[in-house]
Amino acid sequence: MTNFTIASFNIKNLIGANQEYYQFQTYTPEEYAWKLDWVADQILTMDADIVGFQEVFEEDALRDVIEEADIRGEAYNAAVIPDASKRYHKKAIFRKLGYTPYRDAALAFAPNSNDNDLPGQRRPGVAILSRMGFADRPEIIQDLDDPLVIPFRELTGEDAGHYTISRLSRPILKVRVPVGREVITVFCSHFKSKLGEFVKRPGAPFAPEADLTRYDPAGRAIGSLRSALRRMAEAWVLRRAILAELDKGRPVIALGDFNDGEHSVSSEIVSGETPFINYSWMLRHNAQHETDRYSHEEAKRINDAVERVRLHSAEKLFVRKSMRDMVYTAAFGGVYESIDQIFLSRHFHPDYKKRIGEMKYFSTFNDHITDGSHPEAPYNKLASDHGQIMAHIRLGVEDK
Repeated sequence: MTNFTIASFNIKNLIGANQEYYQFQTYTPEEYAWKLDWVADQILTMDADIVGFQEVFEEDALRDVIEEADIRGEAYNAAVIPDASKRYHKKAIFRKLGYTPYRDAALAFAPNSNDNDLPGQRRPGVAILSRMGFADRPEIIQDLDDPLVIPFRELTGEDAGHYTISRLSRPILKVRVPVGREVITVFCSHFKSKLGEFVKRPGAPFAPEADLTRYDPAGRAIGSLRSALRRMAEAWVLRRAILAELDKGRPVIALGDFNDGEHSVSSEIVSGETPFINYSWMLRHNAQHETDRYSHEEAKRINDAVERVRLHSAEKLFVRKSMRDMVYTAAFGGVYESIDQIFLSRHFHPDYKKRIGEMKYFSTFNDHITDGSHPEAPYNKLASDHGQIMAHIRLGVEDK
């Protein structure tokens, strides 16, 4: 049996001191030191074998916090892990208490193609850290060789134009990680946020919908629609990459900040359809008569085809296992929800007979999450506004 942990961590605007990443937003040296301290402590607490990071502006800043986590972790080990001179040093508890440094780990950083390095107009990328290294060269998906063109039709069939996207708002990072006897494909993503996407007219200093003194509810709703379209298009690009791996028989884990809940359209695009219990009651696609329905044999083939490429929420597998639902990774406007996800291919599902392993536990690090809309809630721009999530996976199938 091989055990490993995999986590998703939206760090929130990780960049060095005295650099304006968004308009009028910078960290003083003291603020950067505080953020480095907080992020390093979270990394130390998680102690995950694989971590997907979002909102990273600079690779050097990420390396700084990883190094700081290692310094603290090694000091911690020296204090709590007994050496060989102690007769009790082999007790199993010390394997759980110890921290494993990332000094020999591999780090892949995907900068954002939309980042022009101009003060106040920066755009963050994503990264993956792996103690097991990478089996292949990491791949970045952002600038599409062939733009994604989504045609639309009126319900009566007339052409209704199309939506085109040639570059994602943030990169998708793909790595293949050797774990035990397996090689697992890991995707790290950060989809477009729910903030409205407004169109600035040529020569105008800002989009009219941005002027809240002339509040335009219809225009701002269109901005939300644009954001949703972009987010769903980005989800499909990730889905296409996932399907390419699944078609090769490779186990897949997709994680990151999806900026949507598990049952949103964008998340369901990533995870795939949930199969019907029985397709044999459905009219065939080419039905000519009321009784033209799929056969039981065809229904089984359809079900198998859907299940083969379906991903499963680690959070929901945990809820099923633990009989409790208390996971959230973000809070805004009094709503606590999970918008950070870890999705697992069926290679890790307990009901799949040919599984290579299973998730044994799921951790959420969300004690720092508070909703700033409430007067009693503290707010600190230096901590992340996301909770971290981590899946504990055991490779190998146990006899039951």
